[in-house]
Amino acid sequence: MTRPRIAGLIATLAAGALLAASSAPTQAARPELSVALERALAAPGVAAGRTAALAVDLETGEVVFSRNERQALAPASAAKLAVSFAALRLLGPGYRFRTEVAGRGELVGGIWRGDLFLVGRGDPTFASADLDALARDVAGWGIRRVVGRVFGDERHFDSLRSAPGWEPWFLGVESAPLSALSVDDVVTNGANGSAAAAARAFTLALASRGVSVSRAPGTGRAPADVLPLASDLSEPLAAIVRTMNRESDNFISEMLMKELGASVARHGSTTAGAEVVYTELRAAGVPLAGVHIADGSGLSRSDRLTTEALVAILRAGASDPAMRDAFVTSLAVAGVSGTLRKRLDRRPTRGRVIAKTGTTSVSSALAGFVRRRYVFAIIQNGSPVPYWSARRAQDRFVTLLARTG
Repeated sequence: MTRPRIAGLIATLAAGALLAASSAPTQAARPELSVALERALAAPGVAAGRTAALAVDLETGEVVFSRNERQALAPASAAKLAVSFAALRLLGPGYRFRTEVAGRGELVGGIWRGDLFLVGRGDPTFASADLDALARDVAGWGIRRVVGRVFGDERHFDSLRSAPGWEPWFLGVESAPLSALSVDDVVTNGANGSAAAAARAFTLALASRGVSVSRAPGTGRAPADVLPLASDLSEPLAAIVRTMNRESDNFISEMLMKELGASVARHGSTTAGAEVVYTELRAAGVPLAGVHIADGSGLSRSDRLTTEALVAILRAGASDPAMRDAFVTSLAVAGVSGTLRKRLDRRPTRGRVIAKTGTTSVSSALAGFVRRRYVFAIIQNGSPVPYWSARRAQDRFVTLLARTG
């Protein structure tokens, strides 16, 4: 499927979602479809009592299937939908992260007599190419030597590098350390090594641009009386959320959570960000009974969502004209992109289902839209959950919806 056709499909899905987004779901009126969906959802090794699902007809607001829709379950990466919704709504699709270089000292000839500060503000996509661009801009001031050192400043976020409810091994495996100054393709030493690694990498980038630094790099806060020398802007938030949801990127989602805390609650922590997300969902009318948001990725053992809440988030995101395109196009397309690239890749679902997946050892989830007709959410929990069996049940469920749509 070509990019224009995909864009057209998603835009049409968003328009279809808008038709019924403002009205509450009504009782199911097609028992034969409900029975068929019940059979499709049955999965070996997955207990019916730990399975929740909800499907709503977008044209009529009719509930075509519901099971345990108000049961709070571990959502896995479907939790990223809540963070996406809050971030796009509060920060805006055009929001960009900024990373800055500032200097304290003075420029005498080609010599900067003082220190340079690389100040991170939570950009989850900051990479070596961005460091090189900043080094080029510093060299553009005519600086050829720094009589001082480069300091990495990560104070924009708190000092915690993991999130509540995480297993210790998640760091470095499921996510990089949650520092406000992190370089995507630079190796760090330990959980607290991100800022130091960034300062070292920037020192090398300066050298490659003909700027020598006399002293070893370190970490520290930039003082108030600094001179701005260079800045780097990330891609718009819409593009970052698209990468996050399609590829289910844990690090991006956690950095977004902290940024919501820093920007809205003035405290760059996961806990503050989670409170912001919860408050925004409540303001949007999302039913929150039993819902608990502990982190941004869905890795936390404390995360709980209901399929009722997930469907409400999807409908609210697709009905908001300020964020609709960014929100809906962030979902993976069946058989085409992201975590659905190799799933649902045949008719009638290929290119006609867009959704967010979720997989951990205890949870498997799928939530999104089918054609222009249905919005749905499925969560299956287990100890552990047999994810292959669970996914097959999810695929049968949405395939049946696609055939009836």
